[in-house]
Amino acid sequence: MTEAEAKPRILETAEEVAPPATSLPSPERKKKRKRLRWSNLSYTTRVTLAFALIAAMTAMVAIGVVSFVWEQHFRTYTADNMNTLCETTANRIAAIYQETGDLWNPETTRPAAQATELTSGVGVKVVDSKGATAFDSSVIIDEQQGDTFRSFEPRDKTQVVEKDIMVNGEHGREKVGSVRLWVYGSEALMRQPDQEFRDNSYQAMFIAGGVAIVLASCIGFLFARNLVAPINRIMSAARAIGDGDLSARTSLTGEDEVARLGETFDAMAESVEKDRDLERRLTTDVAHELRTPLMAIQATVEAMVDGVYEADEERLVTVNSEIQRLSRLVNALLKLSRLENRAEPMKEEVVNVGELIAGIIATHEIFVSDSGLTLEYDAQPDVMVVGDADMIRQATANLISNAVRYTPEGGHIAVSVKKGDIMASIAVRDTGIGLTKEEARMVFSRFWRADAGRNRESGGLGVGLAVVKEIVDRHGGWVQVEGEKDKGACFTIHIPLYDEDASKHRRGSKKRPGHKKPAKTSR
Repeated sequence: MTEAEAKPRILETAEEVAPPATSLPSPERKKKRKRLRWSNLSYTTRVTLAFALIAAMTAMVAIGVVSFVWEQHFRTYTADNMNTLCETTANRIAAIYQETGDLWNPETTRPAAQATELTSGVGVKVVDSKGATAFDSSVIIDEQQGDTFRSFEPRDKTQVVEKDIMVNGEHGREKVGSVRLWVYGSEALMRQPDQEFRDNSYQAMFIAGGVAIVLASCIGFLFARNLVAPINRIMSAARAIGDGDLSARTSLTGEDEVARLGETFDAMAESVEKDRDLERRLTTDVAHELRTPLMAIQATVEAMVDGVYEADEERLVTVNSEIQRLSRLVNALLKLSRLENRAEPMKEEVVNVGELIAGIIATHEIFVSDSGLTLEYDAQPDVMVVGDADMIRQATANLISNAVRYTPEGGHIAVSVKKGDIMASIAVRDTGIGLTKEEARMVFSRFWRADAGRNRESGGLGVGLAVVKEIVDRHGGWVQVEGEKDKGACFTIHIPLYDEDASKHRRGSKKRPGHKKPAKTSR
């Protein structure tokens, strides 16, 4: 056999041995199996089933307990009724016997016959003191046929109630006979109507349990639906924001946890939308700020290359000033990025804030004076903090520059350094344009500008105050903003004061990492 002829046979054999495709589990069947799991059900379905299960368990426990108690008390109740009936019949027979003196007289045993007529399903027998039967309701005589039918008294004495017939005799109370009573077809002295009543009661309890399960399922469905509805709104808003619609909101209000979650989500979405708007404004501002000096540099250089302008000192100074402007813009953005990313290490040294700020005031006096403003400085002595002197200097310089930028000519700027109980404060107050409460909340946002046109003229990008906040945050403090529109503003930096004892403890722990006491040696 050649190799070519063998291959078809091998393939045929493989097809015969391989199981049919239908026997392999298909992906659809796997999906169906997964859908049957509890975790794959919807929240509404799970809550509905949970309510129904709780109702079913409650109904089962209630029916079980009621059935147990019911059986015990109901049997006792029916047994008491039979005892009462038997005793009443015996007393009536005894009363008639007192008059007739004959237990075999049909008139004497008439109460026994009446008991069988009034209470269906009950057998009554009257016997004398010697055990002879004077009356037996279980014996039925057919007068036409002459036949006698008999239903025997139960042999189990626990199924029979017996009461003595006691009468007054010469020697006191004497027993002349007894009345025996039982229930046909029952081992618990329970008549047929009683059994029907018991069965109907059980049926009613099962129906009530079923109704309770249905009602619990409906209530659970409505409850879950109302609970899931706001969650679905939050999910829809999140999906819309993910698709690019930053204006999507849940619009949930209320005092419950889900409503508060919705309000928090809306606040987050609003913040994201504002940040996106600020980033778009940043792109526009950066493009404008960078384009202006670049166009000036390009025009000047091209004019010098073409021979329109001479490459003299005046033209080179113009190019250099524009380059310096570009450098300031790029450095501001780079500084903010490094602070936010913690890429720039922070020095920890004891700084005298009053002396540090005094140096800044000295370098800014001419700048403030050239802007047509007056500058005042007041500092308390020995205000010491632990931090980076360069960063604190830059944060204060940014606040002074910001005050100069937004204070019109003839205004006043006051800088003060004070010492509190646990915090040192550096306050920069101006008499400029001020700011509203809404602007006070947004003033430290990245690239936020209260007035884009005015800031653009002054050369600001809206990153100076963001740098201040990042610096203060790294020092474990905060920045306080106060102000009123057209009446000025006050920015106050709060930094923890220097604690000499705590600083010594920190230095000791850093110098001796994992320090252990030397082991004692024996001499």
